[in-house]
Amino acid sequence: MTDLERFKNILNEHREELEKEYSISNMGLFGSYVRDDQEKGSDLDILVEFSQPISLLRFVSLKRRLSQLLDVEVDLVMKKALKPRVGERILAEVVYI
Repeated sequence: MTDLERFKNILNEHREELEKEYSISNMGLFGSYVRDDQEKGSDLDILVEFSQPISLLRFVSLKRRLSQLLDVEVDLVMKKALKPRVGERILAEVVYI
């Protein structure tokens, strides 16, 4: 099983509780793990959308929770915060959970 498959499985196992606790409407993976060019120490890039506004404290709490669940450093990015040029690249490779 690849790291990407393992991450997807873990996120799917916890999807319902994460959606409920953090008002997540959509979540996907992108970056080096999706491209399969990660290196030792690479973080996991996660794109997230929320069904309602979330405070900075809750956002940081979600980031920590995901890092603990997945046992890897997580870079959490809100879809609505994407810059147009970078956002196009991210959206082209994102693998939704």
